[in-house]
Amino acid sequence: QRERRSKWLERERERGEREREREREREREEREGERERGREEGRGRGRDRVGVGETKGK
Repeated sequence: QRERRSKWLERERERGEREREREREREREEREGERERGREEGRGRGRDRVGVGETKGK
């Protein structure tokens, strides 16, 4: 029983790490995209949406 549980925990942990990695990657890409858009819009509005809800929640 404990053997199976530890294997499961191991898998869960690995999956969690991969998901966090993807999440970080996505957030970084979003921030870079926001910077690009912000430059096009003449600064200002592009900034606001970063950090609203999504990034703060974590």
